[in-house]
Amino acid sequence: MRIFGFEIKRPVEEPVYPSFTPPEYDDGALQISTGGTVGQYLDVEGAARTETELVERYRNMALQPECDGAIDDIVNEVIVKEGNEHVATLNLDDLDVDETIKEAVIKEWENVGNLLAFNSNAYDIFRRWYVDGRLYYHVVIDPKNPKAGIQELRYVDPRKIRKVRAVKRDRVNGPTNAVYTNITTAEFYVYTDRGFKTGSGQGMSNQGVQIAKDSIIHVTSGLVDVNNKLALGYLHKAIKPMNQVRMLEDATVIYFLARAPERRIFYIDVGSLPKIKAEQHVKDMMRNHKNRLVYDAITGEVRDDRKFMTMLEDFWLPRREGGRGTEITTLGGGQALPDQLESVVYFRQKLYKALNVPISRMDNNDGFNLGRATEINRDELKFQKFINRLRLRFSDFLLMALEKQLILKGVITSDDWDVFKNKIHVQFNSDNFFAELKDAEILRERLSTLSQIDPFLGRFYSNHWVMKNVLMMTEEDIEQNKAEIDEEKAADPDAFPTLNAMQAPPPPIGADGEIDMSQGGDGYQPYQAQKDSDQGAPKPDPAAATK
Repeated sequence: MRIFGFEIKRPVEEPVYPSFTPPEYDDGALQISTGGTVGQYLDVEGAARTETELVERYRNMALQPECDGAIDDIVNEVIVKEGNEHVATLNLDDLDVDETIKEAVIKEWENVGNLLAFNSNAYDIFRRWYVDGRLYYHVVIDPKNPKAGIQELRYVDPRKIRKVRAVKRDRVNGPTNAVYTNITTAEFYVYTDRGFKTGSGQGMSNQGVQIAKDSIIHVTSGLVDVNNKLALGYLHKAIKPMNQVRMLEDATVIYFLARAPERRIFYIDVGSLPKIKAEQHVKDMMRNHKNRLVYDAITGEVRDDRKFMTMLEDFWLPRREGGRGTEITTLGGGQALPDQLESVVYFRQKLYKALNVPISRMDNNDGFNLGRATEINRDELKFQKFINRLRLRFSDFLLMALEKQLILKGVITSDDWDVFKNKIHVQFNSDNFFAELKDAEILRERLSTLSQIDPFLGRFYSNHWVMKNVLMMTEEDIEQNKAEIDEEKAADPDAFPTLNAMQAPPPPIGADGEIDMSQGGDGYQPYQAQKDSDQGAPKPDPAAATK
């Protein structure tokens, strides 16, 4: 059977060394066994049923107001589009290649962005991936001219496609030959228009189109179930809190409707009447008292309306002879409103925790505080780290498209990409002011420490030590800053005064531990003047001063 799609020709792979433990995957691929006299069987209906149900459940959850608001907060933090800036850019600083190759990589990155219309559709693409927990795109090329690169990137519904991994079991050479090892022989995708739905009688079959692995871009959330066989979404752990919120809200509404009105209880004296006649007497009393005048707001008329007794209306109870006579009492309405609302708020907070969104964002009445970073809630910092993890995982989707584009265009080979992929970084725009405040305050504290160490610079601490341990620069940053400072000094020497002219030694300390003020002024002289004095610089003549 011919597999649809294209396959990138790779060099002959080295033989896989046998191992007693199979490799772990987080792509949720359906694993099948090959070999034997029976051949192979692909049970797409049984294994894919749960995954399809999960995708549909995630989408239903995204329609709920609480989940929709939390998802919007997450997507708005990850995808930031301001003015003419690009949503994501490529950082090639760590890539040690020729500049022409870097320019080619940047050019193809822009082409991939244009194919996806990423600057316009980034919000929808990321939201789709976050809600479903998986993302499939078909890479369309020109079979007659593959070097023309990708012609189209077309979205594929995850309910209609599955990744399949064929595994062969072999015995490990040993004394008993009782240990087996799993060797992956092939990976491909199976697509069907009908989708992998559950239930019988829907025309479901395990037939589909086999698609080559390189023709599909597939990115999951990286979360799997306990058996490591099913890819989960980020909304999975919020299923239970979401159901609890729904049930509690429904129960609260029903309670309010049932206990809202104040109802009357009629105790009707039936004397010694038999049971049947007593019940008939109570019904007659109900009919006599239920005829009432009703105002019709539509027509403006007042008419005689007959109402039937419901659970929200009055109670009519018979009372036997020997008790008190006819009595009418009032049953008060429900008074547990605060307790019910507190329960709803509790489960909503639990839902937000499950979605990794700060609880402070649940209350829309809270303003946005632009205070110091020390006043920032810890949940906001945790939320920013969660956003960074999402960006890192989602960037795999963009890098996969870039990889196929570069290899098809002949810019690099598959071996080159193995080196490039760990040195190419995707940078997303960010407008999280909390992260900016944190970085600004860290820099402020470092500069404050630097100003305190400055009097001792050159005597007890070297410039290199301060740059590395106070300013927390790397060796590359230090070398780069030194080179840039030398260039700026050469261009404009007057703009950089010497260190000794700017620096002053620490104030002299007396025997009592206090600053010695005998030298006048602030207790010590400038460093350069003190240095000249120590070297025997000419001093003013007292006689000349007197004259």
